[in-house]
Amino acid sequence: MSTLPAHLDLLIVGGGPVGGALALSLADSGLSIGVIEARREPGKDARALALAHASSAALAAIGVWPANAATAIHTVHVSQQHSFGRVKLDRSELDLPALGYVMPYGALATAIHKQLPAQSHIHYLTGARVTEVATLDGYAAVTLERDGETHLITTRLAVLAEGGALLGSVGIAQGSRAYDQHALVAEVETDRPHRHQAYERFADDGPIAFLPVGGESNRYAVVWTRPENDPLQASTLADADFLVQLQDRIGERVGLLQSVGPRAHFPLTLRWASQHYARRTVVIGNAAQTLHPVAGQGFNLGLRDALTLARLIKATPADRLGETNMLERFDALRRTDSLATIGFTDNLIRLFGMEAPPIRAGRALGLAALGNCKPLRRSFAHRMVFGNA
Repeated sequence: MSTLPAHLDLLIVGGGPVGGALALSLADSGLSIGVIEARREPGKDARALALAHASSAALAAIGVWPANAATAIHTVHVSQQHSFGRVKLDRSELDLPALGYVMPYGALATAIHKQLPAQSHIHYLTGARVTEVATLDGYAAVTLERDGETHLITTRLAVLAEGGALLGSVGIAQGSRAYDQHALVAEVETDRPHRHQAYERFADDGPIAFLPVGGESNRYAVVWTRPENDPLQASTLADADFLVQLQDRIGERVGLLQSVGPRAHFPLTLRWASQHYARRTVVIGNAAQTLHPVAGQGFNLGLRDALTLARLIKATPADRLGETNMLERFDALRRTDSLATIGFTDNLIRLFGMEAPPIRAGRALGLAALGNCKPLRRSFAHRMVFGNA
């Protein structure tokens, strides 16, 4: 679509995987839906998404599951460097075909980008930037710029799926905490197949995730958390030196590291909205919260935001969309899951960042207890797959 109607029932700011999933979940609702995306088309993105099984099932249900790009995770191995105690989570304990899947961000974004224009009730506008959201009692007024022109669109309900900078314009406060860390992402090859096992390794100087990619291959997507002022300068190390340092921290549980592809890095900051709604507006996904990548919960949490909102919208008469009772209901439905997941990931970083010997010993005992107690282990795995809702 090159234009949007002047008025819509629902306008979603952000056509990425979360905003796009919300729109596609409502494609058969009969509502007039607009989706505004800043990019013309999905660009290259080095990130790999760790999708819980529940997320993959939800995406498949709305027709955007690029199965050929997905690699199943059957088991997750969690350990701490230079310490005893480990946890192995297995799909069999939840009676699932997989605990989750690893998906290139670009593959999922492209699938959604192709599906949105095919829906008759969805007006998909790319290359447009929202500059302001103003709210009144009866509607929200969204100002956007595209190709040097400014447009004003009104809607019963505005959804911010991206664009946390817009929260202030609708009166939602945003908290933040800089981790003074960055995530270094790369793909590595080892000398043996991954066998669909993922690893979360709490190394002495930052957590490392090894996520299996490429079907039955011997490749992993690596997310290595490094200090902001990295004494290793790991992002610019020669490949051979990089592999030596990474091998030292992961050990030989993944096999011997053979090669590493291009590296990218980005800063890590926790951000959260003080609430999930304002007048005629709700916030979901990255606009509601951005998390540390440890445990891979960020996208799954955002998708649960979108799916909960879709169910609530379907249960609300069109002329009642965006009314206060509905918005308060959405906030109540999402508050527990959001706060628990944010707290869980943030506390993991805090806990494993403490190096006092008693705390290290306590962490080791905790991992050992979790690894050897099936009910606890199963409960933990269930939380990782299905969230806290």
